[in-house]
Amino acid sequence: MTALPKLLVIGGSAGSLDVLLQLLPELEPQWPLAMIIVLHRKNDNDTLLTELLSVKTVLPVKDAEEKDILMPGCIYVAPSDYHLLIEPDGSLTLDASEKVHYSRPSIDVTFMSAAEVFAERLYCILLSGANMDGSEGLQAVHDLGGFTAVQDPANAEVAFMPRYAMNNVPVDKVLNIRELVAFVKDLC
Repeated sequence: MTALPKLLVIGGSAGSLDVLLQLLPELEPQWPLAMIIVLHRKNDNDTLLTELLSVKTVLPVKDAEEKDILMPGCIYVAPSDYHLLIEPDGSLTLDASEKVHYSRPSIDVTFMSAAEVFAERLYCILLSGANMDGSEGLQAVHDLGGFTAVQDPANAEVAFMPRYAMNNVPVDKVLNIRELVAFVKDLC
């Protein structure tokens, strides 16, 4: 079996799209990690989010599908109304179980699932948002040796989500948007 790539998971809600639109254009074609983006969004089947993100980066962007295998240099977007989980072989699973913190996809669900598979090969960043989703997942990432970061609440459009995480779980870094972009670019 081929070794899994390192993984970056970015989770966010209200106010986080702008951060992604600043980050994605900065990524080089040889960026070596797989990336998952989990955003709270309406429960419909549109692909507008994926299309919007794909025009902002040279990397391939796709809606995550059942049994997709995480590949380096590819960005997977959690589809609306499904939790996104990672299997031990690096494949993706979509799950329609109960909402977590009123959200499906849930950031916590993906962070926790990724932590179990990737451990110290995982980087998780929690962006702007208005509820507690992401904090339990960051705790699991920390407990299993992964790296945790949150957007600086001082420059988050909606500060509650990153502030709640900072106040309740160990966070390795607090990054403003410029620092966040530089950090992700340097993951090479």
